[in-house]
Amino acid sequence: MALAGKKPFWNLSVYITSLSTEKPVEVNGETFVGKLMLDLVEGLDISADWSDHGLWWPQKRMWLLKPRLTLDTCGVQGDAKLHFTPIHKKVRVQLPDLQYVEVSMNFSSKVFGAVQELCSELGIRHPEELSLIKPNSRMRKEGKRSLRGKTKKRLSGSSLSSDDNLSQNSDDKQRGSRDNLTPNYGSMPRSNGSLSPGSTPSTPNSPFVPEGPSNTIENTQLSCSPLAPSAEAINMLYTPKTLQEKAQMNSGWLDSSRSLMEQEVREFDTLLLRYKYYTFFDLNPKVDEVRINQLYEQAKWSILTDEVECTEEEMMTFAAVQFQVKILSASPQANVTEDDDDIDAALSDLQASLEGSSLSNTPVKANLTAVPEIKDYLNLMVQKAFGNKKKKCWFIFKDTMLSIYKTQEESYGQPMQKTNLRGCEVTTDVNVYKDKYLIKLRLPDGDEIEIACQTETQYAKWMAAFRMASKGKTMADATYSSEMAGIQAFLSMQHDKGDSTPSSPGQIQIQPEDFVGPRMLRKYKPKQIAARILDAHTALQKTSLIESKMLYIRKWQALPEFGISHFIVKFRSEKPTKKEEILGIAFNRIMKMDPNSKEAIKTWRYSVMKSWNVNWETREMIVQCEGETIAFNCLSADIKSVHEFIGGYIFLSMRKDVNQPPSDELFFKLTGGWL
Repeated sequence: MALAGKKPFWNLSVYITSLSTEKPVEVNGETFVGKLMLDLVEGLDISADWSDHGLWWPQKRMWLLKPRLTLDTCGVQGDAKLHFTPIHKKVRVQLPDLQYVEVSMNFSSKVFGAVQELCSELGIRHPEELSLIKPNSRMRKEGKRSLRGKTKKRLSGSSLSSDDNLSQNSDDKQRGSRDNLTPNYGSMPRSNGSLSPGSTPSTPNSPFVPEGPSNTIENTQLSCSPLAPSAEAINMLYTPKTLQEKAQMNSGWLDSSRSLMEQEVREFDTLLLRYKYYTFFDLNPKVDEVRINQLYEQAKWSILTDEVECTEEEMMTFAAVQFQVKILSASPQANVTEDDDDIDAALSDLQASLEGSSLSNTPVKANLTAVPEIKDYLNLMVQKAFGNKKKKCWFIFKDTMLSIYKTQEESYGQPMQKTNLRGCEVTTDVNVYKDKYLIKLRLPDGDEIEIACQTETQYAKWMAAFRMASKGKTMADATYSSEMAGIQAFLSMQHDKGDSTPSSPGQIQIQPEDFVGPRMLRKYKPKQIAARILDAHTALQKTSLIESKMLYIRKWQALPEFGISHFIVKFRSEKPTKKEEILGIAFNRIMKMDPNSKEAIKTWRYSVMKSWNVNWETREMIVQCEGETIAFNCLSADIKSVHEFIGGYIFLSMRKDVNQPPSDELFFKLTGGWL
C-alpha cells in the first residue's frame, strides 16, 4: 500500500530508438522528467553518451525537455508511450543553389532557431531571412513532366558535372530510422572547436552516397556553385503558369515557432532551405560571398522557371549576366581577388558596420558641410482619360525630399508638389532602344509619381538618388556612387552592339535552356537566343564575379513581380460565396490580386495595420486597418503561414543595427497569431 500523501507508482513504457527496444520505468505523478531519464539510462547498463537524447511524446507530438517538470505537470499518465531519442538528427537539405547537403539539425528547437544554427554552419549571415519548406510531392510530379525533356540538355551543356551534390541512394524504409548512440552535433567538419563554413558532412555510415568521388562541399563551392545541378534537383523544379499554381508553392513552409519533430519531419527527410522574406539586410560583398551566391542562385532559378515573370528584354539581360557569372565561375582566376591594403580594408569594414541598417528610420549622416542635391528638367507623367501626358517640370531632390516646380524660375517660391520619398517603392520601365527611361514612385500613402528622364545619365543619377531615399539614405551616403555606377552598367548592357555575333568567350557552349525560361524557348530558336545572349554580354566582359551577381540581384529586385508570395484565400463577405481569390504578401503590404491580369485590385499597407491575429477555432485571419477590417481563410496553406509572413516582414523592417542579432522573442510575438 502506498504511503499517505504519496501518489502510487506505475510502470511507464519508454521506447529507446537507438536500441530499438522498449523498457518500463517505475514512476509516479511526482517523478521529475530529469529523474525519469536518469533512471532509464542507469537501468540500461550500457556505457554510452546519452547527453543528446531527450523524451518525445508521439501521441501529443511534444518534447519533454524541462528536467524540473513533473509528469503530472506534463500530463503524462499510465497509458502514455514515450520515446527516448536523439535530439539531433540528420536531414538532407537542398540549398538555394540546388545543391544537397546532409546536416545534423536540432529536432527539439523551434525552426527559427534551427535555421539560425544551420546558416551559421553554412556561413550565411542574417538567417532570419530564410526558412525551411517541405517539397510539394504533387508539384514535383508536375515539374518532372514539364522539365523532363530539358534535363539531359541542362546536364550535358555544362563543363562541370554535379559531382559535388549528394544524392539519396535508398528509401527511408530500406535504411531504417536507427540512431547512432554517440551523436554528431554538427554535420560540418570542425576545426579548433568551430565550424568550417561551407563544408559538407561525410561519415563512414552515412546513408547518402555521393554521385562523384568527392563527398564534401568546400566554402568556395558554396560561394561559387556547380555549373549544373544534379538530375534529381532539375526534376524537382516547378514552372508555375498561374497565380494559383504560384500559391501552391507556398503551401509547405514550416512553422517557425514549432520544432521539426512537431511538424512530422523525420530523420533523413529532404527539406528545402530558401529565402522566405524578400528584404535583404546589409548585403556586403566583403563578408557575404556565400550569402550573395545563394541569393543569386535563388533569383536565377526563379527567373528560369518563370516563377518571377519578366519581359523578353529583361530575360536577355538576366541571361547575359548569368553567362558572365558562368564564364568567371569556370575560370580558376575568377575567385582570386586583388588584395586590398590591410588598413584600408579594415577601415572600409568599420565604416560599413557603423553605417547601420539600410532600413533605418533615420538617414545616415555624412560628414559633409552641405547635403548634396540634384536639379534638372524632367517630364512629369500626368494621367489623362485617354492615356498619360508628359508635362515638363523643374525637379529638385535634396535629402529625401522631392520638390516639383513648373519652371526653374519659380523654384525660389513654393513648389506645386513636395514629397518625402523615404520608404517609397521604386520601379522602372526602361527601353534604351526607344530612349524610354520611366521611373515610378509609389509612396507609403498609396499615391504614385511617374517621372520620365530624357537621357541615360539623367536616369542613372535620379534613379540612384530615389533608390537611396527608399532605403532611408541620402546622396551623402558613401554607397550612392556605387548605386549609380551599377545602374549605368546595367544600361550599357542593353545597347545593341551591331549586327556581328561575337564568339563565346572561352568557347563556353551556350545551351539556351540554361539561360532563359520556357516562354522564350517556345518562341525562339536556340541559335537566335544564343546570338542575343552573346550580343548583350559584350558590355559585361569587365564585370567581376561578385559584381555580376549583385547586378543580377538588383535587377531581380526591380521586377514588378519580385518579392510577392501568393496564397489562395476566401474573404469573409455578407453573402455566402465560394469564390476563391488570390492574396499577395510583399515586404510592406498585402494585396488582393486579379488572377488573370496579376495586378493588385486592392492594397493594404502594414503602416495602416492596427492588429493582425488568427481565430484558431475558425482558422480565420483578421486584419484591422484604419477604417476597415478584413477577414479571410487560407485554402492553399495553413493560416499560420500567412500570419507568419505578415509578422515576419514587420519584424524585419524593425532591424536597425547590423551587429545586433535578431530577437527571437520579438519574432515569436509578431508571428505567433495572438496579437
